[in-house]
Amino acid sequence: MDILIEELEESLWAAALQDGLLVGLEADPSLEEVRWGSIYWARIKSIDKALDAAFLDLDGFNTGILYNNDARITEASGKIVKGGEKPIGKIFQPGDMVAVQAKSAYLAAEEDDYARRETKTPQMSMDITLPGRYMVFCPMVCENRISRRIRDKKMRGRLRKMLDEIDSLQGFILRMAAANTQTDVLLREGKIMQAMWKDISRHFEGQEAGLIALGPDAIERTLSDQAGRRIDRIEVVTMDHYKHVEEWCSIFAPDLVTKIQPVEIKHAEDDLALFHERDIIGQIESLFQSYALLPGGGNLIIQNAAALTAIDVNQGGDKDSRLGINIQAAKETARQLRLRNCGGIIVIDFLKMKDKAAEKKLIAVLEDAVNEDPCTVQIHGFTKLGLLEMTRKRRTPPLQDRFSSFIA
Repeated sequence: MDILIEELEESLWAAALQDGLLVGLEADPSLEEVRWGSIYWARIKSIDKALDAAFLDLDGFNTGILYNNDARITEASGKIVKGGEKPIGKIFQPGDMVAVQAKSAYLAAEEDDYARRETKTPQMSMDITLPGRYMVFCPMVCENRISRRIRDKKMRGRLRKMLDEIDSLQGFILRMAAANTQTDVLLREGKIMQAMWKDISRHFEGQEAGLIALGPDAIERTLSDQAGRRIDRIEVVTMDHYKHVEEWCSIFAPDLVTKIQPVEIKHAEDDLALFHERDIIGQIESLFQSYALLPGGGNLIIQNAAALTAIDVNQGGDKDSRLGINIQAAKETARQLRLRNCGGIIVIDFLKMKDKAAEKKLIAVLEDAVNEDPCTVQIHGFTKLGLLEMTRKRRTPPLQDRFSSFIA
């Protein structure tokens, strides 16, 4: 796998390529005011009884919302418990200070952008986590766990054995990438994240709201998300990007430091010059279209609505069996959802199949395909109308909203 780092109009882009095919794309637009994963020392502005939530002053400029279920209460014994048992207004009052983390990002709307895109208040949580390469540190939790995204029983069994070997650490979630990692590497990463949390938490004092730590950017998300794959090259054009990647790798992935390759190209100062050099602009532009082509000649029609994303599978001139076309569509659907960063409810109209065994096989293929997704994806099965339902919980706004100016 190759990872390419670039910029467009002061926004940071990171693309992951497998044999020339785009399999990962992360971007941080310049209009992003609240980044997913950012940690704030926030002041409670008001309590909304109807929503059972608190509105927060994050930094003097941005407002966040904290729902009761995302609150965490420290009892007299020191035990941390989840909110929800009693109204949030009985837990917090306006003026109280709380440490929170952004569960969703917030993009500032341009003057002509309000009609096109609804701007939502970023959702916050007191259940703060720190993502690493192989693990996620959860300071509010005492026990170690395995990521819920891992469905394979054999994989979970292997990771359970690894949990016993790192019992000196507490509050960690093992990611899939940890399965082929040595225990001493996990222990090293765990100690680093514990030290990071100690440094962050000492800023939780005073009455002034503010940003304490930025969430992972496009480069850090990409390197972390692709930790389970073999990375051959990390290509950069500018020295700033080189230093950034080198710093992250030296902390979380020392084995990747030698993979960082500065690339000399003509017109390197142009936006996305490296993407043009590697000829992936066409692949990126296609993500802003309402269709995607399948290998055998079929296609997907992808339509985004306010409440859901609808995907229609078309046979086209493909002579393969319906199951064969649907399997192609399942694999491509998982890739398109990941790259376009679709979220919420997703409904797929596959080609109709009378055989229930074929439906089970199709779902199995789709489950394998979404395992590559860094976001949580749940497959809910076929409805009575023959539509497949699934949900995807994204971390950042969809690509369409983040870079509408990129549309060709």
